[in-house]
Amino acid sequence: MVKVALFVRLEAKPGKEKEVESFLMSGLPIVNEEPATTAWFGIRLGPSTFGIFDAFPNEAGRQAHLSGKVAAALMAKTGELFSEPPSIEKVDVLAAKLPG
Repeated sequence: MVKVALFVRLEAKPGKEKEVESFLMSGLPIVNEEPATTAWFGIRLGPSTFGIFDAFPNEAGRQAHLSGKVAAALMAKTGELFSEPPSIEKVDVLAAKLPG
């Protein structure tokens, strides 16, 4: 069961939308290696607005993800791809339906 999550909102710089899309897609193999990342979604919210939603069984899993490779890559690309710093919100999961 997942109890906590992250919602990250990303605003692409003009002309960088395809690069942001590719960046998000490249994150999937990395998070597949994180045992405590139960669910991970790279999403598009609008023409230049993207996001990441990921869920974890506990705070330790969320913290491990925030200290991991995807978070480091996101911060490294902030100035290049995004018009503003990523908005990272810690959220609680009230209900979830997961496969399995």
